[in-house]
Amino acid sequence: MENLWNDAAAKAAVERYGKDGVNADLALCTYTTRLLGGEPRLVLHGGGNTSVKTSARDLVGEDFDVLCVKGSGWDMATIEPAGLPAVKLKPLLKARAFDALSDEDMVTLQRANLIDPSSPNPSVETLLHAFLPQKFVNHTHSTAVLAIVDQAESLRLSEAAFGDRFAFVPYIMPGFALAKAAAEAYDAKPDAEALILDKHGIFTFAETAKDAYDLMIDYVSRAEDYVRREGRPAFHAVSLPEGLAGPEAIAPILRGAVAIRREGKRFGRMVNDFRASPEIMDFVNAAELSDMAERGVSTPDLSIRIKTGPMVLPAPVATDLAGFAEATADAVSRYSAAYTDYFNENNNRDDVQRTMLDTMPRLTLVPGVGLFGHGRTAKEAKIAADLGEMWIEAARDAEMVGRFEPVSRPDLFDLEYWSLEQAKLAGNKEKPLTGQVALVTGGGGAIGAAVARLFATEGAHVVVADLDGDRAKEVAKEAGNGAIGVAMDVTDPVSVRAGFDAAVKRFGGVDVVVSNAGAAFQGPIATLDDALLRKSFELNFFAHQSVAQQAVRIMKAQATGGALLFNASKQAVNPGADFGAYGLPKAATLFLSRQYALEHGKDGIRSNAVNADRIRSGLLDDQMIASRAAARGLTVAEYMGGNLLNREVTADDVAHAFLDLALAESTTASVTTVDGGNIAAALR
Repeated sequence: MENLWNDAAAKAAVERYGKDGVNADLALCTYTTRLLGGEPRLVLHGGGNTSVKTSARDLVGEDFDVLCVKGSGWDMATIEPAGLPAVKLKPLLKARAFDALSDEDMVTLQRANLIDPSSPNPSVETLLHAFLPQKFVNHTHSTAVLAIVDQAESLRLSEAAFGDRFAFVPYIMPGFALAKAAAEAYDAKPDAEALILDKHGIFTFAETAKDAYDLMIDYVSRAEDYVRREGRPAFHAVSLPEGLAGPEAIAPILRGAVAIRREGKRFGRMVNDFRASPEIMDFVNAAELSDMAERGVSTPDLSIRIKTGPMVLPAPVATDLAGFAEATADAVSRYSAAYTDYFNENNNRDDVQRTMLDTMPRLTLVPGVGLFGHGRTAKEAKIAADLGEMWIEAARDAEMVGRFEPVSRPDLFDLEYWSLEQAKLAGNKEKPLTGQVALVTGGGGAIGAAVARLFATEGAHVVVADLDGDRAKEVAKEAGNGAIGVAMDVTDPVSVRAGFDAAVKRFGGVDVVVSNAGAAFQGPIATLDDALLRKSFELNFFAHQSVAQQAVRIMKAQATGGALLFNASKQAVNPGADFGAYGLPKAATLFLSRQYALEHGKDGIRSNAVNADRIRSGLLDDQMIASRAAARGLTVAEYMGGNLLNREVTADDVAHAFLDLALAESTTASVTTVDGGNIAAALR
């Protein structure tokens, strides 16, 4: 592994942080932490930690010896000094005399001795850092080291790979007991320059930040060299069927299959993150794939993200997607049943009352296709996929030098259902649209942009589709929550298909479609140019049909229902003079929404429409508003507020109507009017 330490960069970090009153020790620890955190083969998504023993002054000006240690919730790759809270060292050292200390009391001890009470919780491995005497301490879950310690003969392999300057610590889950065992292992071998933790990872330590970092890179490099030197081919490629389906074809099937089933035909939907590197493909195409997956995760903390390990599916044949869907459903059922058994068997070992987490996999491996990470958010799905890649590397390398044997299921359970981790999960509050993917056409306009922003705020991952691709991307960036922008001409079925394919490629499917794109066309009906009327029908009716067809195609594959939401118009039920070119196709679109409700209610797909009127947008711009107001002898304010509520209706009002319909799980074939009250346009 490449050593990235740079003396000039380290000095610059000391100077930069020093301007904010951060001492050199903490600045160097921050610099080291970011170096380690930037390498995924060392640290991923909350794993690993670092510390430095230094001094700090409390709020009343008293100086203390402290341990600055990584705090909960901070990413090592981007950490700042605030992410390394200072804990008074003396009380931590006193704790070593205890025979036992509960996890809750350990957390209380650490928080009670924070220099700044507003700091994040110190790492659960704080005491281990404190009990080691060296000034700088680093800990990672290196995949190379895991390849050595995820073995039945992990001590023998460690000695072969690392030499004799380390102390070996048998597997114990993080906490007080591990801290004491690690300290005792070091005391028994005080010349050790590293701790190798069985089934867990590695600690290196030294009196300088550079030396502690150098040791980490040196030991990881030794593990990598050992695998290269002693490794043997561990897998045999299988013969795959011809005509395999691609990831876009199977992603909606898989996404629907892993959705969390809830009461009343409701679903906690997942988002997919797909990967297919050469290393992944070599692994998923191996005859030993199912066996490797059954053995478990490479380090226990992965259970928090990917449970007991991956689910394996058969290779999908493009001409038999129905068969693949059936096989996927069976695989999910087996995975769920096995996870339930795992929970029940381990939960009954004591009298602690625990609530079983959902039983859905978070990582799926498909021969001939690749790896899918699943999560309730795109971030969670990415984390699962990232960890999946590192699990593959560790498991593969372990099998090359021995036999991959990670931590046992009971030990895995203890960490997955650890009270400290459960407390973190309990604090996660989901939003109404968490897990759902929404595609909005005409997303660059006033109403479309308002919908995209609101849906993203409520937890959805939004695909903003617009004829102007740059504008779509701009709105997506504004919306946030991982939204993406795509160019889509809704009058071109090929372009519509491409937009939906982009949604599947990025998120795995689509759950809510707001078919919003449109434009107003005018002219007296008796003399209306035929070409203009046909153009209006192409955009204001047939485009909605193309969008709905693609949405239903994906929703049926997912088999978790969905919502079609059409932007109709007041013109659909209350035509205005000279607006037949616009109102006629809009009336057809209103009927279209009910036709979809009628035919696809059996699929759990709801279809509803919104009738809005007098909304400032590309359809009703300032010039048109002024013209219409003048024609009626009204001011602009009087014209825009010409309704029962005497108020102007905004694009945000329309967006909220779409949100209400997206969440109305028992409503279909409905029309919601958003016009401030216009009796002439009321349905009857």
